[in-house]
Amino acid sequence: MDYSQFLHMTDELSLIAVIVILFIADLILCPDRKSGKGVLNTPLPIILLLAQTVFMVTLGVCPSYCTPTVEAFGGMYQHTPMMTVVKAVLNIGTLIVFFMANGWLRREENQIKQGEFYLLTLSTLLGMYFMISAGHFIMFFIGLELASVPMTALVAFTKKNKESAEAAAKYILTALFSSALLLYGISLLYGTCSTLYFDDMAARISTSNYVQLAALALFISGLGFKISLVPFHLWTADTYQGAPTTVTSYLSVISKGAAAFVLFVTLVKVFAPLIKDWDLLLFWIIILSITVANIFAVRQNNIKRFMAFSAISQAGYLVLGVMGGTAQGMTAMVYYLFVYLVANLGVFAIINVTEQHSGKVLISDYDGFYQTNPKLSFIMTLCLFSLAGIPPFAGFFSKFFMFLAGFKAGFPVLVFIALVNTVISLYYYLLIVKAMYIKQSNQPIATFRSDCYTQIGLAICAIGVVFAGILSQVYDFFDFFSYSL
Repeated sequence: MDYSQFLHMTDELSLIAVIVILFIADLILCPDRKSGKGVLNTPLPIILLLAQTVFMVTLGVCPSYCTPTVEAFGGMYQHTPMMTVVKAVLNIGTLIVFFMANGWLRREENQIKQGEFYLLTLSTLLGMYFMISAGHFIMFFIGLELASVPMTALVAFTKKNKESAEAAAKYILTALFSSALLLYGISLLYGTCSTLYFDDMAARISTSNYVQLAALALFISGLGFKISLVPFHLWTADTYQGAPTTVTSYLSVISKGAAAFVLFVTLVKVFAPLIKDWDLLLFWIIILSITVANIFAVRQNNIKRFMAFSAISQAGYLVLGVMGGTAQGMTAMVYYLFVYLVANLGVFAIINVTEQHSGKVLISDYDGFYQTNPKLSFIMTLCLFSLAGIPPFAGFFSKFFMFLAGFKAGFPVLVFIALVNTVISLYYYLLIVKAMYIKQSNQPIATFRSDCYTQIGLAICAIGVVFAGILSQVYDFFDFFSYSL
């Protein structure tokens, strides 16, 4: 066996190194497990993840200029510059989640489980890495399960909380069902193509083969669960509400972004001959996702359930970049993912720190929030305006480029419907802004000060929301790698 092939897996190896170091630190350097006092009560995991980010970008992205595509293990693993860029975006999001989780993990009931939280989170991230670089359906499914199973443990992390346990049960049961659908679709593909390699399947896909059309529908159904697309979204609101807020934030962005990218790559590489069929299928899924989510978001009072339906709507916009399978669509989708990541995590960071200090999670609890916590209200407003697509924030530009890609791909009706829904979404995002700035409360949330790590995370999100749209170099960076699907 040629072990030099492992050198092509720079991203995965760097992340595995971090996981091993954290595991050893948690196992050996934390002798007092009962009190929770040990090395993992320091910011060591955050420092290590930051070092891994730098390592991945310098050794992963830079050589990609001269080595556009690399394969390993007979083509089961594939590396392209765009794949590395997507992994870097997910890694930045994970770093922000770790920043916002620091205060929550330092609570007495969670101190002893800090190591487990970091290890489970990074394990899911590693699974997403394998999904993204898969060139074979076995590699893809291994990555999918590696990302899904630890996620269930994260959702049930607060095991004494009944809502958390219920959310984990709903998540794992729905995940099993969706995995079964996806596996059945893969088995149909294998039966008709006699191979599981992405590159070999495209030549054996036929528009007249109804078994392969069924496989396409099953595959989209399986990944539709991960992305929270309608009608595969029913688990989302309950899971988001019951899971710890930091886990919810991770689930709403990181997992969704990886699955959306994999959907794009697989449809283009494997199901290219069926492009008219999956364009039609996604056309209706996107319309349903955006419209249904907008209708139900208006009716929510729990802010985590509200963000769940917001995430479903945003997933519809994210998948809009898949339509037509164009390079411009890929650029728009990855750029949209980055902008959505910083905006959504910014909102969840404020929800998390507010919940930790006051225990309040209802939208009505935020009445008069600006009077007691003006800085947090301002940052939350920036992030909500970005999610709504209000200029000059980055969310406006991300939606603009997404609509432009959809229009040039030949779907003006879909773009028009998405644009109308964007106007509708302004209403429910502004409901929170109205609560913070206009409404008054007899018992507003008391003034509090967030910890320094949460402040760092919020600063990253605020900078991203403001400058990712104004600086054209951000979009140009993603566009430079869009050729390397």
